[in-house]
Amino acid sequence: MDLSLCLPGAVRIDTHISTVWLAGDYAYKLKKPVKLPFLDFSTLALRRHFLAEELRLNRRTAPELYLDLLPVTGSASVPVLGGAGEPIEWVLRMRRFPAGALLSELAASGQLQASQIDALAAHVADFHRRLPALAPAEAPAKDVVAWTCESLDEAESNPGRPPAVDRARVQALRERLLARLAAQAGWRVRRLQGGFLRECHGDLHLGNLVLWCDAVIAFDAIEFEPALRCIDLINDLAFAFMDLLACGQAELAWRLVNGYVERSGDFDGLTGLRAFAAYRALVRAKVALLSGQPEGFLRYWPLAERLAADPPPPRLLLVMGLSGAGKSTLAAMLAEQSGSIRLRSDVERKRLHGLAATERPTPRLDLYGAAATLATYARLVELADGLLAAGHSVVIDAALLRQSERAALRQLAQRRQLPCLLVECRADPALMERRLLQRTAAGTDASDAGIEVLRHQRETVEAVPADWAAEHRVLCNDGSLEQLRGAAAALLADWTR
Repeated sequence: MDLSLCLPGAVRIDTHISTVWLAGDYAYKLKKPVKLPFLDFSTLALRRHFLAEELRLNRRTAPELYLDLLPVTGSASVPVLGGAGEPIEWVLRMRRFPAGALLSELAASGQLQASQIDALAAHVADFHRRLPALAPAEAPAKDVVAWTCESLDEAESNPGRPPAVDRARVQALRERLLARLAAQAGWRVRRLQGGFLRECHGDLHLGNLVLWCDAVIAFDAIEFEPALRCIDLINDLAFAFMDLLACGQAELAWRLVNGYVERSGDFDGLTGLRAFAAYRALVRAKVALLSGQPEGFLRYWPLAERLAADPPPPRLLLVMGLSGAGKSTLAAMLAEQSGSIRLRSDVERKRLHGLAATERPTPRLDLYGAAATLATYARLVELADGLLAAGHSVVIDAALLRQSERAALRQLAQRRQLPCLLVECRADPALMERRLLQRTAAGTDASDAGIEVLRHQRETVEAVPADWAAEHRVLCNDGSLEQLRGAAAALLADWTR
């Protein structure tokens, strides 16, 4: 079907399963009459069904882009788009986005910004929150283990596999990744029972994420195979995380993960992050191989190997400081640079009381009393313990005004025989007050602390005792963000050498 006959000047883009025509402000997508092992578009009824599924699924994340289905009437030689009469084909009409707006394009050109990753984290977390949980009986029979085995088999049997990845390397990845997935089998069952298996996007790589009207939105969800989208939420997120790693954007990859879990609270899901990301890298390697792109295969295969391997032993990093010192900014930098998970007391305190991060408490809610503070630090210890057990390094972002609060976290590291470091963030007193005034005026931060809180903290903070000397660093945050970033990198290099 040649829609250029009714769309003069349209630009045609073909894949092996569909054709898209770009015309004016719109894009028109038609499914090809193909039947493959993993999909069946062989009849008009099936093509209409899967276009309707594509519209339904993608309007969940991109209603601005996915508009409607249109019949093609007339004849193959004189097609009429949207005309009266018996349809001879169906097309999906979408709004066209500008060239260069894909996150994959922004990453390739070095233009991908931290603010766009923050928007992506919020977009995916909010999308996942809206999805209904699948009942255990609705779980697909074909799970991540089966898909992993299939991808490994296809990579191993493909004659175009580059010689650098011989059968021994394929077998080594098979053993490591399947062993990791097997070790997490019970955890995946608990995730299913806990409602974390949902009808997700299924294909959240950077090429399916677009910057649209200053927002980042996902499009082109998998419509042809429910088992590829009815997955664990973290399996969905892991695709974008992995793709950022593959683009050499490790700090943005960890910024995405931290932004997502800070918004969703799904820290338990991070148990499966590395295995899911390894599976996603394997899939991209296989697709590159099947597409005759050995350079793409060699880009993703080593990443799958690294993600499937055992990570280095985790570490616990405590970032303390008075309000306005910039400890949250520093903690975020340290987490992104070290590939760690940040736990922020301001956010977890509110989560314990059913509040969103930037929601302000009512006077009746004793959010900052002694009992609430004890509960908050107990929660930080609990979350940190689970993350460390899962192999993730942790950055604690909290005032840590009292020695008892620091000691509880230090004891956690000692129990697990892991390195622990306390970083005290300081700044000029007048600068701290100016920062608090600016933050309060903006109203976009999780912290509720103002100048009165800061003055109270100055009077009540307990000094770090001498027995912390070997595990205590002081960092002055009076300069620019770039200076702070450099200081964070130097601190990590010194601690981990």
